[in-house]
Amino acid sequence: MTFRYPPALHTPSARYELERLTVRGSAREMGAQYGAHFRDLIREFVEMRLSSAERYFGEWGEGGVDGLIAMGGRCWEVAQGFDPAGAAEHAGIAAAAGVEPARLYAVTNMTDVRDAVVLGAYPPPPDDEGCTSALAAPGQATRAGGVYGQTWDLNPPDIDFIVALHRVPDEGLETWSVTCVGCLTLVGMNERGVAVGTTNLKTWGSRAGVGYLSVLHKAIAQPSLALASAVCEGAPVAGAHSYWVGSPEGGVEWERSSLHAFSRSTAAGPLGRSNHCVFEAHQRMEGVAVTASSAARKARVDSMMAAAPVSVERMRAIFSDRSDGIHSINRYHEDAQGTTTNAVVIADPAARVLHACRGPADRGGWVELAFERGGALRVEGR
Repeated sequence: MTFRYPPALHTPSARYELERLTVRGSAREMGAQYGAHFRDLIREFVEMRLSSAERYFGEWGEGGVDGLIAMGGRCWEVAQGFDPAGAAEHAGIAAAAGVEPARLYAVTNMTDVRDAVVLGAYPPPPDDEGCTSALAAPGQATRAGGVYGQTWDLNPPDIDFIVALHRVPDEGLETWSVTCVGCLTLVGMNERGVAVGTTNLKTWGSRAGVGYLSVLHKAIAQPSLALASAVCEGAPVAGAHSYWVGSPEGGVEWERSSLHAFSRSTAAGPLGRSNHCVFEAHQRMEGVAVTASSAARKARVDSMMAAAPVSVERMRAIFSDRSDGIHSINRYHEDAQGTTTNAVVIADPAARVLHACRGPADRGGWVELAFERGGALRVEGR
């Protein structure tokens, strides 16, 4: 497999561009449009992710790609009952791209599905994968509806597959999400100003259940903070994640595993998150020490949000921060840590605008993703 890294892609002077696509119609029709448009890239993404999984299982000494695909099939069965509309869209993507739905589900929800393969009974290994999120509610931010966002960090090759998808359904809410090709919602916002996102966690006790993309896709379809929060709380999840919801009313975060659901709210102050558990019951399930990267990023995001009211510009500065070297919030390919910042998303619910870039916050070409009911797409600097 040859990954498509342009020659200057990882230099400070490079600017990543974020491709955008609008799809319309029923859930199945939107999936079919999405899958057809990115057919070749989705198939390339599937093979890249399977190669990454093979290396991961090899380092673990447990599991394998066949087990990943088989577990993906079990998770896909759960997902169809959990969110029929999301399942219909996923099936449409898979059919148009020429990929088996279970195989695509295993690949797009890979962190959860591979955890279900190897973390059912044993503690996870130390791992520096993961993202950094920041939630600032009205009163903690300069924006009337708060400011919410995160970096999305994972395998360096994933950066070649980041896109922004604009869904305009026949029934339901218009949404924007920034995700990998072939994936359902990863980080995004709907026309009501309800934004969602996630960071990866690792605990033992993973199982066949819904992948994190299914949780986020169903949550972003909800018209209120309370309803989106309820989706995150009650989903029969396969593995551990934090899930956040931001809205004009405030923000909430759920620390989820297959066994427990714990929440924090912006009512107590701004919320920063990296990739370790903050609730005791989950800390006992992690089984390993907090990594230097996760500890440094959590401390940095908390301190930067506490220093001043959070604006969109300050959020971009937080996500651009390199104060902690290779353990910084802003993660570069050249850090050689196995994880890079592949996208950054900041939601401004009051303005109904999603700010986004592909790649690190200081290297991406930032765009503003607006809704048809709220104005045309605007691109910064153009």
